[in-house]
Amino acid sequence: MAQYNELDPILHSQLRLAIVSILVSVLEAEFTFLKEKTGSTAGNLSVQLEKLSNEGYISIEKSFRNKRPLTTCRITPKGIRQFESYVHSIQVYIHPKK
Repeated sequence: MAQYNELDPILHSQLRLAIVSILVSVLEAEFTFLKEKTGSTAGNLSVQLEKLSNEGYISIEKSFRNKRPLTTCRITPKGIRQFESYVHSIQVYIHPKK
């Protein structure tokens, strides 16, 4: 019988999972890129990025470009590990070993 692991509650949010999925493939992205790709509002995206940052899944760097604020998000090694673990857990749910 398959051993079902509890799904990571941080990644078990549609928007946070989308953010991490994007960052795993590109390693870093600007706030506007993430907003466009996820279809999120700026406010909701900000809240979810903060949650991911507080858990150590991503790092956030705030700077300026042409006197305009620029927020860059990067996936961390912990974020990559947690994402891979989450994907593995989902795969076990889909294809349980008997």
